[in-house]
Amino acid sequence: MDRRLMEAARTGNVDALMKLLEEDPLLLHSLALAGGGCETPLHMASMAGQLHFVQQILKLRQHQFETELNQDGFSPLHIASANGYLEIVKELLKVVSGLHLCRLQGREGRIPLHCAAIKGRVQVMKELLNASPDSVEDVTARRETALHLAVKNNQFQGLRLLVAHLNHFKKEGVLNNKDGQGNTILQLAVSRKQYEAKKDFPFICEIVDEQVVDLLLGEHSDTKAAVDVNSLNNNGLTALDCLLLFQSEAGDREIEEILRQAGGSRARDLHTSVAQTGSTISNQNQHNQPAAPEQPRRSPAKQVLEYFKYNKARDSPSEIRNAMLVTAILIATATYQAVLSPPGGVWQDDSLQGATKAHTAGQSIMGSKRTAAYILFLFFNSVGFFASVNMIYVLTSGFPLQLELQIAMFALTLTYDASMTAIAPSNGFSVFFTIISITIPFMIPIATVVARNYLKWPRACRSHPLQSA
Repeated sequence: MDRRLMEAARTGNVDALMKLLEEDPLLLHSLALAGGGCETPLHMASMAGQLHFVQQILKLRQHQFETELNQDGFSPLHIASANGYLEIVKELLKVVSGLHLCRLQGREGRIPLHCAAIKGRVQVMKELLNASPDSVEDVTARRETALHLAVKNNQFQGLRLLVAHLNHFKKEGVLNNKDGQGNTILQLAVSRKQYEAKKDFPFICEIVDEQVVDLLLGEHSDTKAAVDVNSLNNNGLTALDCLLLFQSEAGDREIEEILRQAGGSRARDLHTSVAQTGSTISNQNQHNQPAAPEQPRRSPAKQVLEYFKYNKARDSPSEIRNAMLVTAILIATATYQAVLSPPGGVWQDDSLQGATKAHTAGQSIMGSKRTAAYILFLFFNSVGFFASVNMIYVLTSGFPLQLELQIAMFALTLTYDASMTAIAPSNGFSVFFTIISITIPFMIPIATVVARNYLKWPRACRSHPLQSA
């Protein structure tokens, strides 16, 4: 976009806009040639809150800038909604179909209502809901409704507005919508310790969480009957499970009491109740058949493990790659440090035993005293080091400066080999460890490929490989 036009939009200078159009009547038309992701004057004016400039652009109607998404994936209405510019939102909804604009999806599938809910722009949310009542049901790419976003960002007033809207239009079922992790807004509210905001504003977040639970399930709540208090998320946890999993604060008792009064239960109790009901029916109808085995209860420790373990539906590949890369680096660091400082340390001086040296300064004490243990230590330490280096190589494949990274990894490997052979108690050990240091880096990638392929074979093929051929 022309720099002068950008500056005019930012400052709201309508006169400068008209002068530019006199010089080049096709100035606004040329923006269409920029293709998708172009920053238009309407985007800039909406971001800067320049109402009169927005009105002038809309009046000219040279292009449908209202529906254009900028390089960040937002329309002018997304931007104005997030910033709380109510009058600009009203103007944008006047010129084209408000229903179409309100449900226009931007980055991560967000509509303008989602942007307003994140920032708690209550007045803007009212305007958007009036223009498109059904937009409250729209979800993001992560299956989040505006209610989920309001809870996650501690926007209680915005949530109250959304709940009132659902009550008015008889859409209370939206309260039980689940996000990509299977959590309803009730489960999000009691899972406070998941959110970063808790670290910075713990007292405020605790109050908001209790308010949310009271709004949904309290004594005077209009939505109490509609909320599924025992909905299970992807980890098989109810709202009460989410609360008690990390219960540690005084405010948790009030929330627990509200949940229990509304019929909230732990997942294990639900399974027990279902099993007992099924057993009663089975006994009444089939007296001669043995009862089905009762589902085993999960201990609190197992619930914690289930909560934190890898979940394909919840954890993105990029997050997993980053975590694996950090883990590989930590393993490489620990094993590298171990070969520099082996158990027992190294000899500090030379020692003669008759005409020959009993040991030499800098050689491993463990290697001189406990040969077998030292061999096992260095062998498995080397396996861990070279396996982690191989992981780093795989996980950083395609990164920029790949040549420099590989040179650094090669140098690290050589220094490891040099350290391992330098502290060996004899020349025979040095030769042995040199062979290990050359062999293991090549064997690990081959061994892992063979192991993965073998594990993917059907069991019958593994037992009788010749028959499968």
